[in-house]
Amino acid sequence: MQLTLAHLYGSHMNIYGDRGNIISLRQRCAWRGIELRVLPVDVGSTIDWAECDMAFFGGGQDSGQSLIADDFFQRQSEGLARAVEHGMVMLAICGGYQMLGHYFLTHTGEKLPGVGVLDVHTVGGKQRLIGNIVIESKLTQLGSTELPTANYQLPTDIRLVGFENHSGRTYHGPGVRSLGRVLVGHGDNGEDGVGGAVYRNTIGCYLHGSLLPKNPQLADHLIRTALQRRYGSSVSLAPLDNTLELQAQRVMVERLLA
Repeated sequence: MQLTLAHLYGSHMNIYGDRGNIISLRQRCAWRGIELRVLPVDVGSTIDWAECDMAFFGGGQDSGQSLIADDFFQRQSEGLARAVEHGMVMLAICGGYQMLGHYFLTHTGEKLPGVGVLDVHTVGGKQRLIGNIVIESKLTQLGSTELPTANYQLPTDIRLVGFENHSGRTYHGPGVRSLGRVLVGHGDNGEDGVGGAVYRNTIGCYLHGSLLPKNPQLADHLIRTALQRRYGSSVSLAPLDNTLELQAQRVMVERLLA
């Protein structure tokens, strides 16, 4: 089996090791005999979004976002939005998450447009929200696929670990669901205890670090969702030995909750 992943502006949007999410997905696919074909999407690239099973959009500094913004809105946003509506699996972190929303209102009052894929908007603040974060999430409430029925049962409740560093405060509209409840850290806006947004099979959040190596349950959820969309609901994932990954995750969660 083969999956195709579009990696959006990896040379500009790769802060705090976000590229590690691609490495994690590719390796966890390879261990199962699944080929993950990664298509780099850079300034000037042409891509057929109908071919893509997955997409990843990392975070970047403000300077990096400004360099790719025009190209993203003019060249990629329409096809990307259509693919999201058709169920493509997507993970967007920090700046990529913000650009999928309706707009970003900077702390100086400038209103920067987003593509509106996610029903969220972001307001810039003068103080950054920085530190480790733990979000309690339910995989059974993510995406639009049915629950696993085959031999590899993904856990239903997980505590996602990450690192956040953002000045933007992101607020949700009724068109998205929350990725989870913030147990430690600030979350999307530091006010309502919400961390991350979900629409169809798209997830946006502020968890750097990288997110997926620290949280193999979520990585497998994304892979499985993409496989079932491409090959049918009967497809299941072969189990992997996640002993070390889950031990590291558990130690970090316990340390932060303590």
